[in-house]
Amino acid sequence: MSEKIDFSHVRFLIVDSNRLMCQLIKDILMMLGCTQCTTARDSEKAIANLRAGGFDVLITEWNLKPRSGLELLDWLRTDGGSPDRMMPVIMLTANSEFEYVMESRDKGVTEFLAKPFTADGMYRRLVSVVARPRDFVSVKGYFGPDRRRQQLPFEGVDRRQQKPE
Repeated sequence: MSEKIDFSHVRFLIVDSNRLMCQLIKDILMMLGCTQCTTARDSEKAIANLRAGGFDVLITEWNLKPRSGLELLDWLRTDGGSPDRMMPVIMLTANSEFEYVMESRDKGVTEFLAKPFTADGMYRRLVSVVARPRDFVSVKGYFGPDRRRQQLPFEGVDRRQQKPE
């Protein structure tokens, strides 16, 4: 854990149907200095909490009822009633196969963390969303954090820098 981040003013909402997992995540956050942590055991309670406001980061399990964590993420990013479309979202799930990661990315997840996880793995995701937030992109069919993490060399005309004629 090379970077030291002050989490004492960051407000977290943890959504997981497993009470013990909610407590584990909350304990890790408190160990890292978090003082404001709320838990919800299903997606409807999570939406009610989000609508009430006051959260900076959402940590959600994929497997929720009645809406999945992916549907919760989609609601947050695309619904007109969403309180903060740009809230960082960490998807925390045992569904770590490639298709789950890609589907989460394509719905606008900020970070993905597979269960079982370590406190260090959680810390790295938190540093990423709190200290190094990515720009948000709004294009046809997608709203969420920029999916490009690497700056690759480009050989060609940079059309974004050209002035319209």
